[in-house]
Amino acid sequence: MGPHLHLLGILQLVWGAIGLLLGVSTFMLALGAIAIGWTTPGAEVAAGVTAVAFVVFALALLAGGGANAWAGVALRRRQPTGRMGVLALAVPNLFVLPFGTALGIYAFWVLLHNETRRMFVRGR
Repeated sequence: MGPHLHLLGILQLVWGAIGLLLGVSTFMLALGAIAIGWTTPGAEVAAGVTAVAFVVFALALLAGGGANAWAGVALRRRQPTGRMGVLALAVPNLFVLPFGTALGIYAFWVLLHNETRRMFVRGR
């Protein structure tokens, strides 16, 4: 299970990087909506609502991406908190079709295997 654990750590890190990249690009969309609100008369309210929505989604993506990246790094270092973090993040990842679903199922398969559990026991 060692190679699977290594691969899962890399996949988790890549998934986190994608989330961070999406968060930054969504934040840039919010800046574009603000710019439209400033330059287009009569569009201030719609642009403001759109900008707020983009900022909320950007913050969620940044938080999720950061959490997935952190968990991937911790898992690659074989830290028990990384295992628990990836298991906790696998649940919401199941709802992100199709890649999050595949990653969540793979995370459960790798991290709930008895051989992998023994790798994270203190003193071994």
